[in-house]
Amino acid sequence: MFPGLRKELPAFDKHLSALITDLYERGLEKDVAVVAWGEMGRTPKVNGAAGRDHWNEVGFTLVAGGGMKMGQVIGSTTRWGERSKDSPYTPKDLLATLYSHVLGIDPATTLTGPDGRPIRMFEDHGIIGELTGQASNIGGPIVPRHYTK
Repeated sequence: MFPGLRKELPAFDKHLSALITDLYERGLEKDVAVVAWGEMGRTPKVNGAAGRDHWNEVGFTLVAGGGMKMGQVIGSTTRWGERSKDSPYTPKDLLATLYSHVLGIDPATTLTGPDGRPIRMFEDHGIIGELTGQASNIGGPIVPRHYTK
């Protein structure tokens, strides 16, 4: 696992950096959002099978562009990174923030399934205020930036 990542991660870093730089140089940083998202946190020590165990309560996401506030670290973990110290944000919160503030889609939208039943786009979500410049409203109403009815 580690030899492969040692080869792949520098290339990923180089290409991600080039993409973000290019978007800013072309003035597209407000129109395009770049998201690099890991599935979960990992323990800091390698286990007996030469891997690292999962810490499902934490993870990471890199967000650039989309007209959101950049240049910050949001959230914190315990000393070893196994749990959130603050109110944790969820993947739903990030997706609701992206839908609302980048795509202009109201995350409170209800769609109709093939069987005619209503399907809420997002349940139990909020907006990550540090990215939008608004107050965080985890568990509160969504106030989309671009959405109009």
